[in-house]
Amino acid sequence: MAVESYRKVETFKESDIKTKTVEADVLIVGGGMSGCGAAFEAAYWAKAAGKKVILVEKAAIERSGAVAHGLSAINCYMGLSDRSQFTNNKPIALEEFVRYVNLDMMGVSREDLVADYARNVDDSVHLFEKWGLPLWKDENGKYVREGRWQIMISGESYKPIVAEGAKKAIGEENLYERVFITHLLMDKNDPTRVAGAVGFSVRDPIFYVFKAKTVIIATGGATGLFRPKSTAEGMGRIWYAVFNTGSGYAMAIEAGAHTTQMEHRFIPTRFKDGYGPVGAWFLLFKSKATNAYGKDYTENVETIAPYQPYASATPVPTPLRNHQMIEEMVNGRGPIWMRTDEAIGKLGAGDPKKTKKVLDEAWEDFLDMTVDQALLWAANDVEPDKTPSEIAAAEPYLMGSHSGCAGLWVCGPDDLMPDEYKTLFPLQYNRMTTIKGLFAIGDNAGASPHKFSSGSFAEGRIAGKEAVRYSVEQNFEPTIDDSKVAEMKKKVFKPMETYEQFKDATTAEEINPNYLFPKQTLWRLQKIMDEYMGGISTWYRTSDAYLAEGLKRIGKLREDSEKLAARNLHELMRCWEMVHRITVAEAHGEHLRFRKETRWPGYYYRTDYPKLDDKEWKCFTVGRRDPSTGSWNLQKVPYVQVADYTI
Repeated sequence: MAVESYRKVETFKESDIKTKTVEADVLIVGGGMSGCGAAFEAAYWAKAAGKKVILVEKAAIERSGAVAHGLSAINCYMGLSDRSQFTNNKPIALEEFVRYVNLDMMGVSREDLVADYARNVDDSVHLFEKWGLPLWKDENGKYVREGRWQIMISGESYKPIVAEGAKKAIGEENLYERVFITHLLMDKNDPTRVAGAVGFSVRDPIFYVFKAKTVIIATGGATGLFRPKSTAEGMGRIWYAVFNTGSGYAMAIEAGAHTTQMEHRFIPTRFKDGYGPVGAWFLLFKSKATNAYGKDYTENVETIAPYQPYASATPVPTPLRNHQMIEEMVNGRGPIWMRTDEAIGKLGAGDPKKTKKVLDEAWEDFLDMTVDQALLWAANDVEPDKTPSEIAAAEPYLMGSHSGCAGLWVCGPDDLMPDEYKTLFPLQYNRMTTIKGLFAIGDNAGASPHKFSSGSFAEGRIAGKEAVRYSVEQNFEPTIDDSKVAEMKKKVFKPMETYEQFKDATTAEEINPNYLFPKQTLWRLQKIMDEYMGGISTWYRTSDAYLAEGLKRIGKLREDSEKLAARNLHELMRCWEMVHRITVAEAHGEHLRFRKETRWPGYYYRTDYPKLDDKEWKCFTVGRRDPSTGSWNLQKVPYVQVADYTI
């Protein structure tokens, strides 16, 4: 579709919108890496059980999700040949990985979930290679490792390769693309059980009602909540996928699912403005980063000394490395430079052939996943073998698959999940939320980070199998309240009605006292989040007073979102993405207020509670928003160590 078609006015009356009902046993919402994993695995077990699996994606799965633009590395690969390393319900060979993840989260992670995807991830990576993904190999035929858990790939077409495997497994007749899901449906006879979802086509005037025994939330994390560093026409140039709008979080929250660690946000350090990856430079090319005066700021251990015992961990947790860099910049010792010239010089060792090889790998690192960074280098006459490049901390993102642990509270595997975690689950199926029949994977599964692409796919496979098992064992027929569906249809298309009703009230359609457009709502939300909830303009600092004011303003924005207007189906999708973002922003603020400590310095700072407090807060924050009142209830759930290790 041409860009102009996004701007044209093409609204529809309710009478013009067809309603299409689709029934399934397993409904997968989202076609990213975790959704493809769920589809691939669920299709296998569903065939044996005589069940139907459907996947719904708001875009096209070949290029949807965070891996849409490609990757230069698979960041989660154990390298184990079998699973025999698990004895007495304790992970043995994977203890090092579980320890690494937990320490990177400053001592708080769901180790049962981490160990579960880790013990299953290698099989998925080997599957990708079988499907045609090029993995780098050395002269001995072994994978080239970027770091302890990372392997290099030529991954520009990573997602199309994985999507093809999922599509073949599920069957194209069971794939609904260009359909945006707005709300979950709860069972008429049991409001604690999911019964499907509703949404609309972003191409045609069709309202979809998906009736399902179980639903797997596989949508992306939340971007665009905070004001980005890029402005004006560049505001879409951010690190994480711009089309990840936290819809899965929001729909589950609105339905009454429990959240966890929603106060956590990830602040990636990346090449400035282009957001090119720094991992290969630090790990593969062994580059150093220095302040403006040539000092390696990571050697300044005094900066992180107050955050023991984590400051002494190897490797130093990501938020603390961020903290070291941020302190340099706050105190006037920036900008920060990645010494690419020095790294290439050392690796090349004066040999032109070696130097060229390293340069080729450096450019491929960007071209495989962040083409804009390569373009930015070229536009600024940057030759990485001759000059350093600036790096910086980005704006905050909420996610559960990368180095972030925001998400939903989900059930773990029977052999690893501690009893302390089981109390909230009415039914115990791996990766099920506290809503019966609703599963969450990838970015949506909270407190279990460092899945990345391969771990998300593996987690999708875990949930896909469990969802089929649930539909077989529970064997209930979902009941839909037709009157509520009718209300939802009217509500979903209300922004179009609002626009048509008030469009003639002004000669400038974007200046109207009766409505606001999605982009205007986005700017307002980003200003609130940036200034009150610890964005880039405050150096990620906030306090109870600021959070209280921010939540108050978000409440007013939620009220005003009732006046969102849409001029076409694409803009209608943007309206509902903004509604979802507002819910996620509220959840973030509520969780931030509840945790009265600075658990992740470098990601955020509570200026009124600047220290770590393991005695009171080495725990999970678990929240629930009451669907009927909108009020939040938060509680602590104890952290339980599963793997056998010491810091």
